[in-house]
This record gives sequence, structure tokens and C-alpha cells, in this order.
Amino acid sequence: MDDTRYPVGRFERPASPDPALRSLFISQIADAPQALRRVVAGLSDRQLDTPYRPDGWTVRQVVHHLPDSHVNAYVRFKLGMTEHQPTVKPYREERWAELPDARSGPVEPSLQLLDVLHDRWVRFLRNLTPDDFARTVNHPDNGIMTLDHLLALYAWHGRHHVAQIAALRKRELW
Repeated sequence: MDDTRYPVGRFERPASPDPALRSLFISQIADAPQALRRVVAGLSDRQLDTPYRPDGWTVRQVVHHLPDSHVNAYVRFKLGMTEHQPTVKPYREERWAELPDARSGPVEPSLQLLDVLHDRWVRFLRNLTPDDFARTVNHPDNGIMTLDHLLALYAWHGRHHVAQIAALRKRELW
């Protein structure tokens, strides 16, 4: 079950990111929208409504989850850059995934949102300095997090969900 849920492995926070690792993470964030588009290309509504694992979200819910999550991430980065250790608001992603737009809405608007969001986010990230990445936010559930930590987390997050869908396609021979 763990391989199905975490096909790229669980998130592991890098000890001390250097410029090369930051650049890799930013590239992974930049690539996420096209990777998601590729992995859902040609899927029927029936396939989009298939859970990626038993008791998991459907492909459609995963597609909608990515921009939901990454909008929150973008705001957290902006808060981290403009306030001293702001407390960021968590959100109940499992409840968001059950809302009507996530359960049954067309995926194209979420794919478009991810495209433009990541374009803006990556432009922002590419202008941050090492000191900027050391800035912190306070996440009520996860404690104090540096922007470096958030960068690594969201780079992993996009790859994680794309891999879940890719693994389902492979298992189902789609």
C-alpha cells in the first residue's frame, strides 16, 4: 500500500539545501504543470473518476488538489517574504477534495490554474536569495518551517501526485 500511496517515496527534508539543490527544486516546480497535463492526457471521465489507490482520491480529485495546495503554498511563500515568521493557515485538504468542484468538475480549469500559478511562482522563486530561503513561517501543524523546507516539500508534492496517476495508468494499462 505504501508504494501505491507514495510512489516517489515519502517526503524527506534535505538537511542543508545548496544553490544547485534549490535550482533543481525550482525546476521541478516549473515542470509540474506540464507533467500533470501529460499524465492525464486522453483520460476519459470514467478514468478521471477512478481512485489512484483503494480508499484514495480519484484522479480528478488529485488534479484539483494540486492547484488548491499550490495556491496555499504560493501565499505561504509571499507571507514568509513580507512578514516576520507569520503563522500560516492550514487547510483541510481532505474536505476540499470532497467539495463538488473537486469531485466532479472538469479538470481543464485546474490545469490552467496550475499553469499560470506555477509561472508566477517560479518567477518569484528564481529571484530569492539564500537569505530569503532561510526566512521562516510558523505552520500550526508542522511548526517553524524555512522557505527552503517549503521549496523542497512542494517540489516533491507535484512529483508525488503525478507519479500516483502515472502508476495507476500503468497498473490499468491506460
